[in-house]
Amino acid sequence: MKKILAMLLVLCMVLSMVACTGTQGNNPTNGTDPTNGNNPTEGGNQGGDTTVKDTYTYNTYTTALGTNWNPHTWEMNSDSAVMGYIEAPLTDMTIADGETGEYQWLFVAATDIKDVTADHQDDLVKYGADQTDATAGYVYEIKLRPEMAWQNGVKINADTYIYSMKQMLDPSLRNYRANNYYSGESALAGAYKYFNSGAPLYNDLVSYPDGQTPVLNADPATAELYISLTATMTIASYTFNDFANDYTFVSKDLYKKLSNMDNGYGMIKITADNKEDVLTAMDQYLSAFGISIYDGDGNVIADYYNEFCFYFTGEYGEKYNFEDVVGLYKVDEYTIRYVCQTSYDYYYFLTSCTSNWLVYEELYEACKTYDEETGLTSSDYGTTLDKTMSYGPYKMTVLEDAKQMVFVQNENYFEYTKNADGSLSSTTETIGFKVNGEYVEQYKTQKVVINVMTDDAAKLAFLSGEIEDWSVSAEDAQKYGTSEQMYKVDETYTMRLFFHTNLEALKNMDAEGTNVNGVVLSNVNFRKAFSLSIDRSQYVTATAGFKPACFLINYLYYYDVYEDPASIYRNTDAAKQAIVDLYNIEYGPDKAYKNLDEAFAGVTGYNLTEAKGLMKTAHDELVTAGLYTSGDPITLTIALSAATADSGDQAQMLMLEQFLNAAAEGSGFGKITIAYKDNLSDRYGDVINGTYAIGRGAWGGAAFYPFTMFRVYCDPSYADIHESGCWNPESEKLTLTVNGEEVTMTWQEWSQSMSGTGAYANASNETKLEILAAIEQHYLEQYYCIPLCTYTACSMLSYKVSYFTENYSIMYGFGGLRLMQYNYTDAEWAEYVESVNHEIGY
Repeated sequence: MKKILAMLLVLCMVLSMVACTGTQGNNPTNGTDPTNGNNPTEGGNQGGDTTVKDTYTYNTYTTALGTNWNPHTWEMNSDSAVMGYIEAPLTDMTIADGETGEYQWLFVAATDIKDVTADHQDDLVKYGADQTDATAGYVYEIKLRPEMAWQNGVKINADTYIYSMKQMLDPSLRNYRANNYYSGESALAGAYKYFNSGAPLYNDLVSYPDGQTPVLNADPATAELYISLTATMTIASYTFNDFANDYTFVSKDLYKKLSNMDNGYGMIKITADNKEDVLTAMDQYLSAFGISIYDGDGNVIADYYNEFCFYFTGEYGEKYNFEDVVGLYKVDEYTIRYVCQTSYDYYYFLTSCTSNWLVYEELYEACKTYDEETGLTSSDYGTTLDKTMSYGPYKMTVLEDAKQMVFVQNENYFEYTKNADGSLSSTTETIGFKVNGEYVEQYKTQKVVINVMTDDAAKLAFLSGEIEDWSVSAEDAQKYGTSEQMYKVDETYTMRLFFHTNLEALKNMDAEGTNVNGVVLSNVNFRKAFSLSIDRSQYVTATAGFKPACFLINYLYYYDVYEDPASIYRNTDAAKQAIVDLYNIEYGPDKAYKNLDEAFAGVTGYNLTEAKGLMKTAHDELVTAGLYTSGDPITLTIALSAATADSGDQAQMLMLEQFLNAAAEGSGFGKITIAYKDNLSDRYGDVINGTYAIGRGAWGGAAFYPFTMFRVYCDPSYADIHESGCWNPESEKLTLTVNGEEVTMTWQEWSQSMSGTGAYANASNETKLEILAAIEQHYLEQYYCIPLCTYTACSMLSYKVSYFTENYSIMYGFGGLRLMQYNYTDAEWAEYVESVNHEIGY
């Protein structure tokens, strides 16, 4: 699922970073209305010379162009962005209903995909699937679209797919992206065996010779240990390559330094010279999960270190033929069968088909180079204009290194119709899908121009009408936050304050001067007042466009995403009721809120009156307990961030201080000061171990199965619990009513109960929703953490274009380039920009 989510995020951002932005507005703030006399109806000129063809160009930017869009070896998101133009996936997702956010599956390069396991169980035996008597989830028959062709008109058929996969997995090529097919959920049966055919074999330390695990400080020259760039780690379902290229956790410079030591098989031998770099890389990898390779004393944790390590077995893999061992084979000219190594749900398989592996044989072979020293072959296919062949909706026509890329419509792409004037057009009827109940125009963009610019240059270019989108900084997100052209793409992460509330630890922090009277945080009424004092709608004005949140699970979490596209957890009655109950909101015919929906919509998490009352209660309880002297000042230090605090961070801290003091006024508490620490290497660990009492951070992910979300809060065997300085979820218990019966389990057991072998793993969605909502409510009632806001990625979109829908979906963004709308032709936009002297108000 992590791979699927990562892929979906890439799908959202490909097509030149425009699929995550959108607009329907046309009203600049500089007093000039661009719709005044020059906003045509769909398609064209308003009078004038009708022989002039209307053109539609999307101008955008990037800070660095892709350098390798070979589907077998690409690494960076900038590379995959190029592939979004020139490739056609087997399947895709798009809008079904833009108002409700429902999506639909499209068959693009395929015309149908069926699970045929029951009729082809012999394939399970032949290719060595992990089960040989299964009747579903293993063998998928893919009907290919006969109209598919390369940009030069050469047809694409089953042989193209078989050849391309054989090259992908070729053991002599060691292709970087082969791991998508020899390991993980969508692995081809037999692919791992073939990929390692004749290759040196490496194993993890579980089966180290004589059962002896090398000790942490073993002499590298003796231990012969390796770290892998391509193996999926047992700590989490990511490789080092994933984190270095698709995410931001592993330093790019460090990764490049280590990857230069790759022995050709994705392995780096750990030596005395590189061990410190390896340890740093391991620590950066683990930081994504809030943990460190080092313990509190700066010593390397052996268990973590050894989990990363591999050793050479001294053997080489047996050599095999692709046709004999790999579960991908041709049925007829336009049909192939794909045999999975492990059982794979139909809809997850469709999701894996939203990428493709095709290469153009003649060109691919011409791009190969053999290295006599290593005995390995490489291919620089997809690295230059003359080494690129499109089979997608666009083709590359210009490539100037570090300067510009240009794509134009591919006349041999099957979704286009050639018009009498030579132009190309397309509607969704081509592949038979409707949007909002009707066939609509698609691929109206005729040309895409991508220029390399710095962020500052892009801002100026956008404001002067030269480019159509701009990814804004946190500071600019605040400046343009009210603009109709600002679009906020929701992310799964919820920012929160998390606490260490152990009284003895708080006393130690006070003694050390970290806090002053920080013992107040041991009182639940103080923490609840803290939460209710926060005006989240004001707080987010100091963020990069984040959205207020008084819950932990936001609107991107789907509980039955493939069977029910509208199955958003936050929209369920159970999830709404949990938050309404948390904030004691009443509703009914004689109340201000008439029903649950109105009550939930009215929840803000801000109640200064109640916060004041709770502050007075907390003050009296703390004074009575001898923990606080009335009127004394209070200083609370927040472990803020790994980076240097910027102006937005500082404004947020000031707001929290103002909110708290407003609530504490008249309570008996003295002035409250919020201090903060930035440039922290492990703020999560610092709060866990009691160095600081408050941290700021976020959890996210698991968007397609929210029932496992609370493992990060309650299951120490799954992740380091950031709030572990407050409680022990392994021993503390919670009683919930499930299907009319009271059930008591530990918090850890509840967090595990809806997955794997948990008590309710196979329960109905209705039952699991009730459990999840109850866990969320009761956990928030402890005030071990305080939700603040949900993350967003913010960007601006030009008045020249609009997206098909303004309602963002994690499944299709705003509709992407496929459904992009134009408010101006190129000529009309140039005329408008000139009329406002290249100064456009947003």
